[in-house]
Amino acid sequence: MNKAKPYVISKRLVYEAYKRVKANKGAEGIDRQSIQDFDENLKGNLYNFDENLKGNLYKLWNRMSSGSYFPPPVLGVSIPKSGGGERLLGIPTVSDRIAQTVVKMVVEPLVEPFFHEDSYGYRPNKSATDAIGVARKRCWRYDWVIDLDIKGFFDNLDHDLVMKAVRKHVKIEWH
Repeated sequence: MNKAKPYVISKRLVYEAYKRVKANKGAEGIDRQSIQDFDENLKGNLYNFDENLKGNLYKLWNRMSSGSYFPPPVLGVSIPKSGGGERLLGIPTVSDRIAQTVVKMVVEPLVEPFFHEDSYGYRPNKSATDAIGVARKRCWRYDWVIDLDIKGFFDNLDHDLVMKAVRKHVKIEWH
């Protein structure tokens, strides 16, 4: 372990997160830096993560592992809702998407076993198509259906309760 850094975050993990963010493409954040602009600060061979951790990726790794990383504001964009009205969508910067992906890559395997098997949203190896397949099978087994949508669900979650659950299952301080 490098004693100069209080948090052990591997450079390879940051580089792998960068490759995932780059593959997803995505819009510019509030800093108006595109993934192409972010790439201009990378050096060397795309397959050599030590060479590529120069510039933007090195700065991000250094800030995360030293505990001095703070996410910048997100860009708010209004998008129309199918039933009328608008929904505010937050677009993080490229570097913040990479930082979030680093955390996701470590936290997700720790909490995944605690989710209900019928939970399909934002889960690895599960999709809306999988949920439809299960619903189709169950339609033949049961003669009733419950359809519900919790309006503003994520807007109304108790943040303290969510953080309590995270602290229970994730014992890695920098997350």
